[in-house]
Amino acid sequence: MSTSLVESLARSIDVVTPDLIEVRRDLHSSPELSWHEERTTDVVAMWMDKLGISYERFEGTGLMAEIGPDEGPIVALRADLDALPVVETSQDPWKSTVPGVSHSCGHDVHVSALLGAAVALAHAHAEHGLPVRVRLLFQPAEEVMPGGALRLLAAGALKGVSRIFALHCDPSLDVGQVGLREGPITGASDHITVHLSGRGGHTSRPHLTEDLTYALGSLLTQLPAVLSRRFDPRAGASMVWGQIRSGNAANVIPSTGEPSGTLRMLDAAAWHQAEHLVRGLISDIIEPFGVSADVTYVRGVPPVVNDFGATEILRRAVSQAVGPGGVASTAQSLGGEDFAWYVEAVPGSMGRLGTRTPDGPTYDLHQGNLRVDERAIAVGAKVLAIAAVS
Repeated sequence: MSTSLVESLARSIDVVTPDLIEVRRDLHSSPELSWHEERTTDVVAMWMDKLGISYERFEGTGLMAEIGPDEGPIVALRADLDALPVVETSQDPWKSTVPGVSHSCGHDVHVSALLGAAVALAHAHAEHGLPVRVRLLFQPAEEVMPGGALRLLAAGALKGVSRIFALHCDPSLDVGQVGLREGPITGASDHITVHLSGRGGHTSRPHLTEDLTYALGSLLTQLPAVLSRRFDPRAGASMVWGQIRSGNAANVIPSTGEPSGTLRMLDAAAWHQAEHLVRGLISDIIEPFGVSADVTYVRGVPPVVNDFGATEILRRAVSQAVGPGGVASTAQSLGGEDFAWYVEAVPGSMGRLGTRTPDGPTYDLHQGNLRVDERAIAVGAKVLAIAAVS
């Protein structure tokens, strides 16, 4: 790729950065939950119209656009649109105005960065022509399972695509850094809900009941413990309960109970075995109590496995965008990401976009106090645009 094209892309993004920050703040103040990103999709469509970029809206929410020549290789860039059911606690003027909903995972930054890349690529194509066709995927519903990636794949989002790239906010990295890793960078993640039912009764006569509460407690502690001995420790399996519903009175043994949680792991092979193992263990654990279990096991996502060649392209793009010092190493996490479905289909790579202000506080994703250094938007836009045409 020529130096002049890199410089042209960077200049275009520098010019539009104030507008990108404004669109990020607009999206941040009006977050929308998974599958309900109508306004967010409207904002993206408005930008595509303004840039003269052809696009297709998916049924419901989400959008796919294309820039570049009619023939030749296609490279895809992806951003996710949805927010989380998390109460925002920051006091920024652009804080969420939607009760109980916030962009506490940084998807507003992802969308803004991809819009910046779109601006730069559209200008470059109009002036010089692009060496590849770039497909922009604005995906709904990354935060739920099954996620929006599967719907986009079914709609042909990767038809003809040779590689795909994405970035995800990382508040543990300073702005100007992008964390890269070859091979697996995220974990597999499944949702498990167990509906227990049994004969309840008075707490003074537990022997006349099936003591569902005791069975529930055993399940909560024993399933994570037994899984740690049934999976290879190198699989990194982690069963964590996040929600428990049961009972209405201190002196009544309830007849129903429902724990829900996630099972995460680092290893794809173990993930494929997990559901069968979990169902059998649940049955074994509750059997002595006489209660019954109806298990809802939602297979979520496999690990995101970054392709070596695509990761090298991202590495060069980061170096060209912010300098060699911008490349940071990063470890595999247990967080789930449905970008995994794309890289199971075509080679691709996801990088971690630093959003921490140097010497500032370190926040965490999915927390209501998340704040990002908005300079990350331009960094992300440049990295994506350069990677697309490399």
